[in-house]
Amino acid sequence: MPKKILFIYYQNLKPGGVARVMINLANELCENGYDISILFLMEGEHTFYKINPEIKIHTVDSFGHWGFNKVNPVLDKYLKKFRYRYSLKKYIYDFGQWDVMNEWLKKNHSQFDIIISCWYKLSAQISVNKTIASKTFAWEHSNFEVGGKIWGNLLRPKYKNLKGIICINKASVDYYKTLNPNTFLIPNLIGDPFENIENIDFSSKKNHLIYVGRLDEDKNVSSIIDVISNIDLKDFIFKIIGEGPDLENLKRLAEDKNLQSKIIFTGQLSIDQIKNELLYSKIFLFMSKTEAFGMVLLEAMFCGNALISYDCNYGPSDIINQNNGFLIPLNNQSLFIEKLSSVIENKIRLNDLIKTSFKDSEKWKKRYSFEGMENNFKFLICSFQ
Repeated sequence: MPKKILFIYYQNLKPGGVARVMINLANELCENGYDISILFLMEGEHTFYKINPEIKIHTVDSFGHWGFNKVNPVLDKYLKKFRYRYSLKKYIYDFGQWDVMNEWLKKNHSQFDIIISCWYKLSAQISVNKTIASKTFAWEHSNFEVGGKIWGNLLRPKYKNLKGIICINKASVDYYKTLNPNTFLIPNLIGDPFENIENIDFSSKKNHLIYVGRLDEDKNVSSIIDVISNIDLKDFIFKIIGEGPDLENLKRLAEDKNLQSKIIFTGQLSIDQIKNELLYSKIFLFMSKTEAFGMVLLEAMFCGNALISYDCNYGPSDIINQNNGFLIPLNNQSLFIEKLSSVIENKIRLNDLIKTSFKDSEKWKKRYSFEGMENNFKFLICSFQ
């Protein structure tokens, strides 16, 4: 029975939901007897999330391509005012990375029975090479509507060449089955350090609202600040954990709304620090415009937080229910304000919700979810016999 599996992703150098769930699964499969390798497309010390020492790590330097080192500096020097310079630079990096990854796979793919690509651009690139694609599963962590003209319209139809597609939400399964019938729903694993939380001292929790994640346009943290500015927070404060291109704009927005004493920007924290912050907080706020799943919502539940989230496509509706919080129709800011105000005002209701949210997280633990996940992977692996 074939057991040699290669995962491919960009990095484990800093926080990232995809890296986290990939490593969680790789560790679980390694512990269950599979021979696991990971190819990272960026060089460095890949130690942000803990990797089982039995897993073999390979790296290539996707930033060492001539396009990134020679073409992009020319664009910066001579086309500073070109409207699409940033987008063009990204494409140059993407195609350079494709070249570097493809050369490595041509030389090494025969060592592996199964390849699992962990990002849609990588899957699209691999799908062009039918030999490598025939043993590759695309693990889709992004909204299936992303991709644009190249990665979506032009290359995604090539997914028919892949051995299969792994999705993390039901909507994605329905879409990808139109491209490749060998499409499977396999939920994400949470893993450590959140899995080790067996009991919570609810009395130690503080009146903290919290957000954890990237600070960019899609995460829509500016709307959370707008909500905060329209309610009486009483003695609550709001902690924003993460970094991203919107950080400085969000700080200015907090100042403009005179919320400097109520909003704390922590910057990037380690995964253990994030766990501790979530254990102290009471309410997790989430207003993303789009998601593929929303792992951080589960992590907040594991730490005993009530959830208030927009019902964006896709993910929050699979997680949030009356036991753990409130699912708000997308862009209905007034209802978001109403629900947040109600739990801040009603301490008994909030404390009950925190406890039932923690209890509800039990069904997402890997001892329950991995059994189904492992069975699905065993099915996929058996298809190679």
